[in-house]
Amino acid sequence: MTIKPNRYLDWLPSSAYAVTEPVRVRAPDLLMANAPLAAALGLPPEWLRGESAAQRWAGNQLPPGAQPIALAYAGHQFGQPVPQLGDGRAVVIGQVTDAQGNTQDLQLKGSGVTPFSRMGDGRAGVGSVLREYIVSEAMHALGIPTTRSLAAVTTGETIARSFGPEAGAVLTRVASSHLRFGTFEYFAHRGDVDALRQLADTAIAWHFPALEARAAPERYLDLLDALVDQTATLVVEWLRVGFIHGVMNTDNMTLSGETLDYGPCAFMDTYAPGQVFSSVDRGGRYAFDQQARIGHWNLARLAECLVPLIDDDSDRAVAAAERVLETYPARFEDRYQAMLANKLGLDHTRAADVALAERCLGLMARQGADFTNTFRQLSTASLDDPGAMAGLSTLLGDTQAANDWVVAYEHRARETAERQARMQASNPAFIPRNHQIEAAVAAAESGDITPAQHLLSVLQRPYEAQPDAEQYAAPPRPEERIMATFCGT
Repeated sequence: MTIKPNRYLDWLPSSAYAVTEPVRVRAPDLLMANAPLAAALGLPPEWLRGESAAQRWAGNQLPPGAQPIALAYAGHQFGQPVPQLGDGRAVVIGQVTDAQGNTQDLQLKGSGVTPFSRMGDGRAGVGSVLREYIVSEAMHALGIPTTRSLAAVTTGETIARSFGPEAGAVLTRVASSHLRFGTFEYFAHRGDVDALRQLADTAIAWHFPALEARAAPERYLDLLDALVDQTATLVVEWLRVGFIHGVMNTDNMTLSGETLDYGPCAFMDTYAPGQVFSSVDRGGRYAFDQQARIGHWNLARLAECLVPLIDDDSDRAVAAAERVLETYPARFEDRYQAMLANKLGLDHTRAADVALAERCLGLMARQGADFTNTFRQLSTASLDDPGAMAGLSTLLGDTQAANDWVVAYEHRARETAERQARMQASNPAFIPRNHQIEAAVAAAESGDITPAQHLLSVLQRPYEAQPDAEQYAAPPRPEERIMATFCGT
């Protein structure tokens, strides 16, 4: 089998990439392999087995047909524009077609220096590779658009990081594409309108083919409209499961709507709206409750790039883009309210339901309740069991306010059919908790990959009751709490 020729070479201008071979590693060894994903991508089973698999996914012996390139992009990092970033430690080697007929990129992450490395070593460590592997596959199982992980390979080499030497590793990432908001910014910084138009047409063809029938320039405003809708939907999904991305820079926002880059990400244990884990987010710019606002801000930066494509008259183009951007808050709020209604098991949203949901979140915040487990206990509690209702009140603080909320919720929930089924489809029992990931990483660094495999197995069925896996649903003990997460560079 050969992989498909790298589509970026035909679809984008040559300034959008640099042909870059992976840097060979000394002694690659296969750490984890995703056989179900390989099957869905139509890859031969032997491509994930043995020494040849380790050599292949380390970049030493690329699959037939591979044409490795590092992609260029720019971005706003913590609000500050950076005209050139790019793949500093990754190469897209080509594409395959999955079982649904969709084209998917294969990218090696941690494959060595590229022209965009900016003084970096181009490598990744076992910790960051395993974190992305586990969390991205967990996100997929949760039903949230995401990049995927096909294989993780150790390199037999040591890399230098701020906490000391770390074993090197390479991740094979799968994505609908690696086009980003920051790809538009790269060409906008250079004033290259022709390249912007080519990129926009590529994004439409790859991710929004229904817009191809629209004439220019209307289709470029339609592209912005589609991305507004897509971003609002994605952020609501993050909030549904308590996910904090940690680095919502524009270069980490995909045009495909997939969650990208799991560096300092984290899932909340205790519910705290302003929760921040990322060690580099010192001002809380990307806190849990700021993600919706930042999604809007990032879209505005994207819209600035599209202005010359929307209308030759810049004033008219800006006014048209602003009208589309102004629809974001309402779209987000509609989806957010529907999401909260589902988490409470309500079949539709009434005005009073929003206040009911917000009262619940307020009680959780004051009590320091576990975000995931609180909603899961709500999902399993029977309205006809006084003990279960009393337990909910205790869970929320056992105050008069908590008792009043339980009474109000019970009254409203009795009007809803299939409440528990709806809730259990929206509220996972298992998420990739920070302390469990860290324990799995520590074991892997000591040569034992079994804890990571067990954790990943549980996370593949996040909405199912798994009585023999209850330890994975437990919040961290005080000494296990992870207060900060770190980028892998």
